[in-house]
Amino acid sequence: MGESEQRQTAASRLGAPESVGISTLEHGGKPPLSPQGKIYPFKVQMLDDTLETIEVPIRAPGKALLDAVCSHLNLVEGDYFGLEFQDHRKIMVWLDLLKPIIKQIRRPKNAVLKFVVKFFPPDHTQLQEELTRYLFALQVKQDLVQGKLTCNESSAALLISHIVQSEIGDFDEAGDQEHLLKNKYMPQQEPLEEKVMELHQNHFGQTPAESDYHLLEIARRLEMYGIRLNPAKDREGTKINLAVANTGILVFQGHTKINAFNWAKVRKLSFKRRRFLIKLRPDENSSYQDTLEFMMASRDFCKSFWKICVEYHAFFRLFEEPKPKPKPVLFSRGSSFRFSGRTQKQVLDYVREGGHKKVQFERKHSKICSIRSQSSHRPVPLLEVPKQSSKITFEQSSQPDEIQTLQQVRKDKQVVDVPVHHKSPSPKKSPIARMANEGTDVTANGEDAAKDHSQKSLKNTHQPSTGSLTGSPHLSELSIYSQGGLIGLNPSLSPNLSPDGKPSSPLISPLLSEPACIRTDDEDESRKKKFPTDKAYFIAKEVSTTECTYLKDLEVITKWFQNAVGKDDAMPESLRNLIFPNFEPLHKFHTSFLKEVDQRLGIWEGKSNSHMKADNQNIGDVMLKNIQGMKQLTTHLQKHYEALIELERAIKNSRKLESLCRDFEQEKVCYLPLNTFFLQPLHRLMHYKQIMERLCKHYSPNHVDFRDSRAALAEITELVAQLHGTMIKMENFQKLQELRKDLTGMDNLVIPGREFIRLGSLSKLSGKGLQQRMFFLFNDVMIYTSRGLTSANQFKVHGQLPLFNMTVEESEDEWGVPHCITLRSQNQAIIVAASTHPEMERWSEDIQMAIDLAEKSCGPVPELLASSPPDGKTPEEGPTDQESEDDLSASRTSLERQSPHRGNTTVHVCWHRNTSVSMIDFSFAVENQFSGNLLRKFKNSNGWQKLWVVFTNFCLFFYKSHQDSHPLASLPLLGYSLTIPSESENIHKDYVFKLHFKSHVYYFRAENEYTFDRWMEVIRSATDSASRSLSRKESHMY
Repeated sequence: MGESEQRQTAASRLGAPESVGISTLEHGGKPPLSPQGKIYPFKVQMLDDTLETIEVPIRAPGKALLDAVCSHLNLVEGDYFGLEFQDHRKIMVWLDLLKPIIKQIRRPKNAVLKFVVKFFPPDHTQLQEELTRYLFALQVKQDLVQGKLTCNESSAALLISHIVQSEIGDFDEAGDQEHLLKNKYMPQQEPLEEKVMELHQNHFGQTPAESDYHLLEIARRLEMYGIRLNPAKDREGTKINLAVANTGILVFQGHTKINAFNWAKVRKLSFKRRRFLIKLRPDENSSYQDTLEFMMASRDFCKSFWKICVEYHAFFRLFEEPKPKPKPVLFSRGSSFRFSGRTQKQVLDYVREGGHKKVQFERKHSKICSIRSQSSHRPVPLLEVPKQSSKITFEQSSQPDEIQTLQQVRKDKQVVDVPVHHKSPSPKKSPIARMANEGTDVTANGEDAAKDHSQKSLKNTHQPSTGSLTGSPHLSELSIYSQGGLIGLNPSLSPNLSPDGKPSSPLISPLLSEPACIRTDDEDESRKKKFPTDKAYFIAKEVSTTECTYLKDLEVITKWFQNAVGKDDAMPESLRNLIFPNFEPLHKFHTSFLKEVDQRLGIWEGKSNSHMKADNQNIGDVMLKNIQGMKQLTTHLQKHYEALIELERAIKNSRKLESLCRDFEQEKVCYLPLNTFFLQPLHRLMHYKQIMERLCKHYSPNHVDFRDSRAALAEITELVAQLHGTMIKMENFQKLQELRKDLTGMDNLVIPGREFIRLGSLSKLSGKGLQQRMFFLFNDVMIYTSRGLTSANQFKVHGQLPLFNMTVEESEDEWGVPHCITLRSQNQAIIVAASTHPEMERWSEDIQMAIDLAEKSCGPVPELLASSPPDGKTPEEGPTDQESEDDLSASRTSLERQSPHRGNTTVHVCWHRNTSVSMIDFSFAVENQFSGNLLRKFKNSNGWQKLWVVFTNFCLFFYKSHQDSHPLASLPLLGYSLTIPSESENIHKDYVFKLHFKSHVYYFRAENEYTFDRWMEVIRSATDSASRSLSRKESHMY
């Protein structure tokens, strides 16, 4: 490959040659005349496993055969598909659209070409044709059968349930059993069949088109969706797999993604014999080399992968088909291969502007035939791909407030065209209103049609959809539309058909309408009728959403940690019998509890029999029944403290178990410190108590549900009081153990009687001026540290100040340092300064309280430091350690990630944000855990992304949906400010709040007033220092 540095187009930078000439697919252009030659029948295997014979001239280019297949299927969006076949080297390759077929297929008589999906878009709502979605659904089904689409059992069962619904319709136990017996949808399907049938019951009335939509919605969130693995090795000879996606080049070990190179970071792709080369753009913050090198099995494999990479880049990133290079006069160097066909932008523009007719098609495996609209009107535009210069990447930021958080970088704004449903005096008609039913005329202004459509659509039940955070380089912010539309909706909101047969956009949602899709008064009325407005309903909804998160936390222990332990014999059998048998009954009980709550909510929302609705618009009876059931689990709850102590003791005595637990904490599912999950069952009881208090406060004494609610509150209050002492001891023990992992250079931090009080960042005055130090205050000693140079980013202990006989003096005037105090111990005095006056007051108050506690104890604290400096000097007087934010781990290979560190703990967040938190703050935060759906918007973006958000431990964790086992990203909130957007920010939406820290700004949008108030309440507990201070002065009841 040539190393030419021409940069005329993005394609040339990736190795795709440039060209002159006109694309055969430009608007108004005519296809080239078919070359003369013998007409030959080619065998093509379709996605529904039928074998079709397609006749084209044998000397025609590959594009002629692909066009003939698409014409045979009446497929408009055929550009997402391709033909692959096995060449003479037994390698599966794509049919080149520019080369003559005879030069690619040497023995056409025996060749069978496979018509499959070639380009997988980041969002299935970009597929505007029902037939296209059907073919994509068949591809997902095929990948599932062949084991290419790997996922957990829950996702697999859900996928299969939608496939079964599309093939045989509504649930019938005998029919399902017979169908699953005859059809295999994945390897080792038998254990999942019962779960599949259980999920199939939830899809009642769902059409095949809706099933396809739901299937793609679930599949696109899977890590292996659309991934075709290509075996390779890195420079060290490690076996890995390479793959290409719409976002860039991906690196896998087995089926686990370990690295990704976004198109925005890739300067050039090339290959030389067996070596596949990725040339990256210079980046000061990256430790990767300029050029990454991978070794593939052969030159043919390498070239084949290079070609598909060039095609993926061109299809998703370019405006139009790259033009061919002029032929060289003397000789050529490198490959002449280029992408041929429409880019994704051209496909979207064509479907939006074209006047093609939509015809009937048959589903081979389905009892129902789908009919697409015969309307000759142009379809409604859905999305507009941004300009080529627009780049949006998601990357891990090194900034303190972006720890494990996806950062968005963009240059140009995107444009979204969506249908408008509203009454307006404007002469322009709604796109939906312009569409006639079966070709008949519509009213003069189109208002009646739009009104009738919105009313019919909103009469059906709406189920909350799940969010998505895609890694698309240019469509990520538009992914919300896939959430706000079809998933969980009834046939009236199917991808293409409204109840009256009119084409319906999958983007319509009364809750998630965008600026371009104005919500009307009619829609608001429909929404009010559809969703209960009683505050008790939203309180019951909070029970459901937070219970989902609680079950996932229990699964960290009962499923993920148990599986990790089961692979090794590092944990003693006695410890296993102490931990897991005391957590599994809780998981079983709360799974049943959540199901019962969701059933009650379904009746409340009108999803079940209407005659039951009036008698079941309450939640107190459900809570009373299950809280009484929880009292039977008290024995298990009391064992958790013993289990936590024994686990930490075993970790201390066994390096093997310590390594196992440390590795498990680096897993994505373990988003909090492992020992934190041992406290969740007791913390959950606190949440039930708070919920019941709000419910009883809302009800009047005459309400039918008041009596059960008061009884449930009394029961849970008694249970919480019974376990209060255990919880306090567990919280302190857990916090000490967590701090022990964050500190280095000290011994015996965790001793009986020691209690944690506060940690935070203060500036220590020395001969070299003010230096940032991290202070840890306990009931008997105060420790100060600096950020060390270890790969684990631990804090190195510099010294300790015994609290016995310590005095605290304000010394701003003496030293001329704002917010300064002097701490005088037995033989030592240090001057420290806080960032603000309120921060200094909090430290002074807690230090004085700790001194009073130390005076009541037995006397001086034992030495904590592992080794004391000579002559009684503190480490401050020795050589100064160089402090750096960089992780000084060894140099990495092209595939290795940064070595694991504890860079996202509360200690590190306080260090970066220059703030502090106390034990009472932690306890107060426990009461304010919350979860649910939120729409997120960045400062300079137009679109909103729907995410499942969990607030705990002073941090927001973002998930694609509540079903996901691990978060995509996190945002620590300490130091952030919580406000309401001003008019100048042009956020014309209800229930929006704003989080900002320095230049980082995020907007979040709740679904209703109750959840908005709850999010404001819980987030304020982490962001507002005043609210945390106020909580310290209140009686802290459990």
